[in-house]
Amino acid sequence: MILHQWTQNPQEAITIQKQLASQVERTDQLPATINYIAGVDIGFEQQNDTTLTRAVIVVLEYPSLKVVDYALHREVTRMPYIPGLLSFREVPAAIAAFQQLKQQPDLIMVDGQGIAHPRRLGVASHLGLWLDIPTIGVAKKRLCGKYQTVPEHKGNWVPLEDKGETIGAVLRSKDNINPLFISIGHRICLDSAINWVTNCLTKYKLPEPTRQADRLASRRVAEERIFKEWNI
Repeated sequence: MILHQWTQNPQEAITIQKQLASQVERTDQLPATINYIAGVDIGFEQQNDTTLTRAVIVVLEYPSLKVVDYALHREVTRMPYIPGLLSFREVPAAIAAFQQLKQQPDLIMVDGQGIAHPRRLGVASHLGLWLDIPTIGVAKKRLCGKYQTVPEHKGNWVPLEDKGETIGAVLRSKDNINPLFISIGHRICLDSAINWVTNCLTKYKLPEPTRQADRLASRRVAEERIFKEWNI
């Protein structure tokens, strides 16, 4: 689905965000059965004097959480870093990676914000609208909003609120570790988003779909080692 052209003009991008935000579906429109969940993460790398966007999407079978497919796409970065406009920098590469998949996911978890964004259109929401697939924002840091202290034990969460609206949940995904910021991406409600993230937690801070995507996108682990481990 082509929603718009990928402008590099910040004011045009803001206008597009405001228009698309009203199209985000904040209720469950999930398949009857979730068999495959994807994780998306975006990194950047330098090639001589050129910045490349490195988009990774990893598909896991649910409930085994075994990796069954992945795609890695690199392209020249289209927009400089501008807070609040990361989706225009990251989503085009994520779409290209998605198009390489052999196994389509039923649900996507994105390392980034959903509606927990000043204009209610973060990377997860933008990608969800473009692909027309349910998405969840799973961010490591807060972009906007306020929240109370989260109890230290895994599974506890408190609302993330902005201008009188609940825009997400601050979830303790591991005991005594900084919480995650969960928000609606598209075609899912907040309670379901929290439940699905919780269902995909193992012994790590990140849910397994975005953890696996992060490993490849961040380049902290050698690609050969990851591919051998996945054995696909």
